[in-house]
Amino acid sequence: MKCKTLFAAVALWAAAGNSYAQNPFVTDIYTADPSAHVWADGRLYVYPSHDVAPPRGCDLMDKYHVYSTDDMVHWKDEGQILEASQVPWGRKEGGFMWAPDCAYKKGTYYFYFPHPSGTDWNHTWKIGVATSDKPASNFKVQGYIQGLEPMIDPCVFVDDDGQAYFYYGGGGKCMGGKLKDNMTEIDGAMQPMTGLHDFHEASWVHKRKGIYYLSYSDNHDSAGQHNRMCYATSNSPLGPWQYRGIYMNPTDSYTDHGSIVEYKGQWYSFYHTSALSHFDWLRSICVDKLFYNPDGTIQMVIPTKTGPEPVK
Repeated sequence: MKCKTLFAAVALWAAAGNSYAQNPFVTDIYTADPSAHVWADGRLYVYPSHDVAPPRGCDLMDKYHVYSTDDMVHWKDEGQILEASQVPWGRKEGGFMWAPDCAYKKGTYYFYFPHPSGTDWNHTWKIGVATSDKPASNFKVQGYIQGLEPMIDPCVFVDDDGQAYFYYGGGGKCMGGKLKDNMTEIDGAMQPMTGLHDFHEASWVHKRKGIYYLSYSDNHDSAGQHNRMCYATSNSPLGPWQYRGIYMNPTDSYTDHGSIVEYKGQWYSFYHTSALSHFDWLRSICVDKLFYNPDGTIQMVIPTKTGPEPVK
């Protein structure tokens, strides 16, 4: 009877559509650089960049979509929220809408995105800010963060006390600093994040049990394998950091870029691959479970084709 009951339960579970997800979990367009957050409505939202086909390189990335889920299996495309033509100060040629992030404070969602202001894109990066009262629609560009060096990959971490921190970097340099309460200005001076080993780009900060984690991609490029995801820890959101090692080996994509988030009691690692296109600049976002050792170090994340099972 126990076996019959088990089989009946499995049949009902499958009939309800509660099967495993798939990796990549977005397959109708190409997406990369997933920034994942859990908001007050109980859903998990992912803010990726968008690789445009046919590929020409990384310059055609021009739009942002948002995806959300409440079970880690069924994903909703919330639609496009921003494109280069809506950025008043952006380069007239468009493109170059690279890895974004999003934060929430006092009723407002803040969407941070890198975009050049001139034809000489590599020396004119700015970190734009768009705001909305909704997590996945009605974003309006407000301007950009003043006084920053031309770098990419914004990350905003809001601590338990409500203080927000801004991180960005690229080309081997990672910087961090406090944000003012308006979430659009730096409070004081940006400072280098010390203690990182072989930093390349893709900074991401999360907190677990009082410990701050800064994850990023390194410069690994050997024997056909490329960026690895590494991390460091600290007792302070601005370091100094202690390098802890690699938590994800290279995928089939030339780049790697990800985020780490807890949802309904389980931690997850978001990343991208080229599994659908088999082309470096047509990437697709994926997610798998992430686990910690008793000492707080991160176990290696093993990419799967199925992704995680559903959560209630």
